[in-house]
Amino acid sequence: MSTVIRVDDVSVRRGGSLILDRVSWTVDEADRWVVIGPNGAGKTTLMRVISAAMFPSSGEVSLLDEVMGRVDVFELRPRIGVCSSAVAGQIPPEERVRDIVLSAAYAVFGRWREVYRPVDERRADLLMEDLGVGHLAGRAFGTLSEGERKRVQIARALMTDPEVLILDEPTADLDLAGRELLLDTLSLIVLEPRAPASIMVTHHVEEIPIGVTHGLLMKQGRVTAAGPLERVMTAPTLSATFDLPLEVGCRGGRWWAQATFGGRRVQGGPDR
Repeated sequence: MSTVIRVDDVSVRRGGSLILDRVSWTVDEADRWVVIGPNGAGKTTLMRVISAAMFPSSGEVSLLDEVMGRVDVFELRPRIGVCSSAVAGQIPPEERVRDIVLSAAYAVFGRWREVYRPVDERRADLLMEDLGVGHLAGRAFGTLSEGERKRVQIARALMTDPEVLILDEPTADLDLAGRELLLDTLSLIVLEPRAPASIMVTHHVEEIPIGVTHGLLMKQGRVTAAGPLERVMTAPTLSATFDLPLEVGCRGGRWWAQATFGGRRVQGGPDR
């Protein structure tokens, strides 16, 4: 099994703040990771580093057998699919859905004079159908619901057949129905044996899709736990990560966490 991401003793400093503090982490090609931690834990910064969008202040990052700083990042980025609020913010609101997905082949936003091959057009159409947005091909991005926008972004992230897929809070701002429908779609993606190594960021254990294999817990820029999901998703590790006494469980392949106070569970919590 080959390693697609290796982060060795990486730190990121901005001004007088230490955003990432000597983080080390390895992702193999068959892995499906979730990254969990409170606000300010450094999760999004870590995603920016491993998507070749940000250089670390110190340490070494190896992406797809290339070491950052020794390779042209513009050659690396098309090999890494990213769905994030930062990417969404770059999409022109008037851009048509099909063009948003298709233009990922050139790693650009907004159609101009690019020429696309029939194979690219077929792939874009197939991805839109698979993600349930094929009927929106001619719609402008700015007219879509939040759930539709998320699906369009995921289709775009998969357009280049990436070797790594990064999903930074893909369920943020969705209502209950939208969240559950998207999580079902994400489970289908991560369970596909030919799918790329994937990394999903979330604040909530309830948003971990079925099929995720590994977990990385973060707090104040540091890794508090990393490894197979069943070993990481425990009451002690999550309680330490969130500074809150938690009870943790898994039912039907979906995880949940609930605060406990003095050994007392809040009434109405999930049944085990």
